[in-house]
Formats: sequence, structure tokens, C-alpha cells
Amino acid sequence: MKNSKQKGFTLVESLVAVTILITVISAAFAAAQNGISLSTFSKNQIMAFYLASEGVEQIRNMRDENGLKGQSWLQGLAVSSNDSCYFGKTCTIDAVNNVISPCPGDFGSCSFLKEDITTGFYGYTSGWPDTIFRREIKLQSINANEVSVTVRMSWAQGLLNRQFEIRENILNWH
Repeated sequence: MKNSKQKGFTLVESLVAVTILITVISAAFAAAQNGISLSTFSKNQIMAFYLASEGVEQIRNMRDENGLKGQSWLQGLAVSSNDSCYFGKTCTIDAVNNVISPCPGDFGSCSFLKEDITTGFYGYTSGWPDTIFRREIKLQSINANEVSVTVRMSWAQGLLNRQFEIRENILNWH
């Protein structure tokens, strides 16, 4: 008498096993892709924060230099409507060249920051490639001895546009 039961997998069992294997591999790749995406977002957000802080520091530095030279504390910033970053105007600041420039409109109208890929410096030097970041600064008068500095950073990541603002008040210390 022959044993009619044969050992091995049926076609259905094989298909189920392959389906489970493909699902597990797909989930692992999706998790890895999500991790890479989140790390890129984190890197860009940290870079944007440092660039925003640099903008505030540059305004503070200009205020300090004006005080050391015996000039008005906001000389070149917001003393008159001839200044580049007059109150309420949106402007850019180039920390490498120590230059403030007005933007053509309100927030969102300034040009992209550029990066010197050799040194890693960010600025607006022509010839440097554009980055994904915009840094826009606006000064508002609080009183005769206090000014609010708002720096808005914006960048695109994939299909999403990201932005945040930092604000700090600076004082006339001299």
C-alpha cells in the first residue's frame, strides 16, 4: 500500500509565505525611508535655526559697532527711510559681507541664501549656488530705546513649505 500523503508545500502555502515575506521587507524599507526623511527635516530645521540666530546676531553686532563709533545705535539699520532696513521693511542681511539689503516686498519676497561650498559660509555673494533657505528680517520700533527684530526662515522640503520665526528685542545700551 502506497502512502498517498506527500511532504512539501502546496502552492497556496507558498503564496502565503511569499506574501508575508514581501510585506515584512516592504515595511522595513518604508521605515528606513521615513527615518531618512525625518533626519533630513531635522537637519534643515537645525540649519534654519542657526541661520535665523545669525541674523539676529548680525543686527546686534551692527548696533554694537555703531555704539563704539559714537553713532546713532541704529545707524544703517532704521534711522531714516533711506536706511536699508527701515522700520516695517523686509530685508536680508549678509553676515559674510556685513551688508543689509531691502527686499522688493513683504515676507516671502527676499532672495534665497547662497552657500560657499568651499567654506560653508552663507550669504548673498553672486557665484555661490542657491540654498533652499530664505532669511528675512523685519525691524519694528517698540520705543526710542528698544527695537523688535523678527527673523523669518522659510524653506521647501519635498512638497511641503516650512517656516518659523524668531523674535528678539534689542536695546540702546549706550
